[in-house]
Amino acid sequence: MVNWITLTDIEQLTAILEKSYKKPQVFFKHSTRCSVSGVALKKMENAGITPDADFYFIDLVSFRKISDKIAEYFDVYHESPQVLLIKNGAMYL
Repeated sequence: MVNWITLTDIEQLTAILEKSYKKPQVFFKHSTRCSVSGVALKKMENAGITPDADFYFIDLVSFRKISDKIAEYFDVYHESPQVLLIKNGAMYL
């Protein structure tokens, strides 16, 4: 089971990047208006085993600015659903 940490403030990003040097950080960008995103969310939640990482849930409808900041920082397109793995301050595909 995924223990989601809700990402609601851009200021959280600095702390998350710092934590990524100790253990991986995962962002899941989810749109409540997208059925594909809903399916992806269920698959992640039903996957069973989760690695030693922190998982952050970003509601794109309510917190689009956070998603835009992440897209800008890591030079990725804003998409939903989208999963980003952050380790040692960098994104891994």
